[in-house]
Amino acid sequence: MTDEITPFSTTQSATTTSWFRSAAPYIHAHRGATFVVSIDGKAVASDNFDNLIHDLALLNSLGIRLVIAYGARHQIEQQCQQHNIPVQYHQGLRVTDPASLDIAKAVIGQLRLEFEAKLSFSLPHTPMADAQIRCSSGNFVMAQPVGIRDGIDLGHTGKVRRIATAAIEQQLNLNNIVLLPPLGYSPTGEVFNLSAEAVATACASALKADKLLLIGNDYPQLPKEMTVAQAEDTLEEQAPIINTALLSAVTACRAGVKRVHLLDRVQDDALLQELFSRDGAGIMISASPFETTRIANIDDVGGILELIQPLETKGILVKRLREDLEIHINSFIVMERDGAILACAALHAYPENQLGELACLAVSDDYRGCGRGEQLLTAIILQARKHNLKALYVLTTQTAHWFLEQGFVAAELADLPIEKQSLYNYQRNAKIFKKVLPF
Repeated sequence: MTDEITPFSTTQSATTTSWFRSAAPYIHAHRGATFVVSIDGKAVASDNFDNLIHDLALLNSLGIRLVIAYGARHQIEQQCQQHNIPVQYHQGLRVTDPASLDIAKAVIGQLRLEFEAKLSFSLPHTPMADAQIRCSSGNFVMAQPVGIRDGIDLGHTGKVRRIATAAIEQQLNLNNIVLLPPLGYSPTGEVFNLSAEAVATACASALKADKLLLIGNDYPQLPKEMTVAQAEDTLEEQAPIINTALLSAVTACRAGVKRVHLLDRVQDDALLQELFSRDGAGIMISASPFETTRIANIDDVGGILELIQPLETKGILVKRLREDLEIHINSFIVMERDGAILACAALHAYPENQLGELACLAVSDDYRGCGRGEQLLTAIILQARKHNLKALYVLTTQTAHWFLEQGFVAAELADLPIEKQSLYNYQRNAKIFKKVLPF
């Protein structure tokens, strides 16, 4: 009997090729970056945990420097209940008495062994074949007791005092994954129970990590993208309820972490989708706006061409040569998202007529219907005002209704500047619309 090999279909090949091409910019951008990942105890106990380990191994193989802070609240609670040890929380923190601390140390130690064992897995024909991953753990986190709050002694529950950044950097430079358990140590030799989220946030802040990824609860009430200011406003609106993940995100961004991602532990592919696709799979809080609208530069020519070529093929836009784009690139405004051009528009000014032509308005298929066309039009109007123009005109063959909805009205060829009239293409038979600008 011979082994039967299932042929790789054309559809599968096209899908795989498309995914790699779209992921390539992120693969290049993430290489050498430092990511701190917090994984809560329920994620560790879930059916998706093995896949998550495989995904983390993949990140390591792509040259990403990884610090993993893992939680154990779920497992500690289970063990406390089995041993009839009372479980008590105050302000979201465990009250850790000596018996609870013993349970915590045993559980956390066991989880560390599980992490190390799974990261050592490298059998052929598995996602981690020949991975040869090394991980390191130790007393990288210094802690101090939380103390007494509202008259309640939190016992051996601690808060992060200091992160041994030099020691962690040394391990990362060896291409080791650093494991941070939810424990901290004091100069007097005490051990404190910590929150994995707090450890990850403090570590990401101390390392000035490129990303902090918090894998835990579902976050259905939050928008997919937020700036730090928006996150702070949300925290104020939700007070007195504290969204610890959002608070961690704000803390990390304010400390120099570029982006924080909140991922649902239930979604199997959330980590890879978030890191290697344009729209991601979680909630992102960034120190600066994720999507920007700006004047184009020469480096944007390729992105603009890629965006408008499908529309040129359909006859929606007039075909433009690369040389023409390069000459007039400063007339363009682009909307950029993670280095990719999502939309563009151009303003060609005719100062002697106090008129401007709105040209080459294009939005990527994946981002239509979300108001980006309107945002570009607003940006073009602002530019027109800077040039002291009194009106905009546009020529279109297939989007007349959209321009009418934006306040444009039908116009005649004679309304155009003389030089534009001479260039009018009667074969295209484009309709002409005009919008008087408010001042």
